[in-house]
Amino acid sequence: MNKEAIILAGGFGTRLKDTVPDLPKCLAPVKGQPLLYYIITYLLDSGVDKIIFSLFYKSELVIKYIKDEFSFINYEFVIEESALGTGGALALALNKSKNNNVVVINGDSIFKIDLDNLFQFHNEKNASFSIGLKKMINPIRYGTVTMQESGKILNFNEKDQFIRDGIINGGVYIINKNIFLQNLNLSTFSLETDYLMIDTVNKNIYGKIFENYFIDIGIPADYLKANLEL
Repeated sequence: MNKEAIILAGGFGTRLKDTVPDLPKCLAPVKGQPLLYYIITYLLDSGVDKIIFSLFYKSELVIKYIKDEFSFINYEFVIEESALGTGGALALALNKSKNNNVVVINGDSIFKIDLDNLFQFHNEKNASFSIGLKKMINPIRYGTVTMQESGKILNFNEKDQFIRDGIINGGVYIINKNIFLQNLNLSTFSLETDYLMIDTVNKNIYGKIFENYFIDIGIPADYLKANLEL
């Protein structure tokens, strides 16, 4: 099975600006390599045949890195002319994909789940949108999900400082392109708040919990943690 993946790597990295100045988050150095190196290596090891890079902020730096270090892979760049949000960026990139079911991964986190396992789950559930989930203690930084035993997601809950443990969205998706792009009436929107959290119960969104290592470098403390753990 041919696999295509989209890496959402266009963010500004505002909260990391003092720690990693002048770089997009995906190029933040972790143990001597940009975070993007670990993401690409994970996708290649998972059998991904083509990677589409969704870019905006300082896209020229990412393009140079890929051309210098990963010229041997099958890749394509999709560059936003203006900031479209995660949802708009995803829609733009999906138009470049040839497969109907596409892996999508955030460019500022690592969650090395078994992609074949998630694909099998996605197909078994006939899902339009499948998410790799992670159990987390003190998930203050993240919203949590509420789901049925079957894995069908009912709600994406706002961040709550009082929740002591929960299940979070791990930022690894398999998305049915045709269903996602159908009836989209926004060009600029957040995947999380303007799509996943809207009318969730009536969308065919499923999640599966994985125990694999997870790190999101979005804040300085977790960026430093990644440099110790990866």
